[in-house]
Amino acid sequence: EVQLVESGGGLVQAGGSLRLSCAASEFTFHGYVIGWFRQVPGKGREAVSIIMSSDSSTYYADFVKGRFTISSDNAKNTVYLQMNSLNPEDTAEYYCAAAERVNGLSVGCSWYGTWNHYDYRGQGTQVTVSS
Repeated sequence: EVQLVESGGGLVQAGGSLRLSCAASEFTFHGYVIGWFRQVPGKGREAVSIIMSSDSSTYYADFVKGRFTISSDNAKNTVYLQMNSLNPEDTAEYYCAAAERVNGLSVGCSWYGTWNHYDYRGQGTQVTVSS
């Protein structure tokens, strides 16, 4: 059974850092796009950062540019999200998900920014940033 498991969430003070991990089992990222999404209660999931496994091209939402970095270790089937300069507005449940790559679509297109387009999804890890 394919599983994506997030880890690394927790409680951190504003200005601090966390590194989230998304580990895949019974699955390889080859040919897939991996996205990190987040959700706060009462709102929909929003795309935070996305990476394409084939060429490591990346996308960042404007609200995390310059603070978050996405990377992948294909040998470990793990994608990371390094989060620096965290602020209370970053408090959310963070999810990773994998979507089969669609020829011709860039990693920053709206298609990959849509949660429902992802084939495999993790259960989430909570990030709480205190002020």
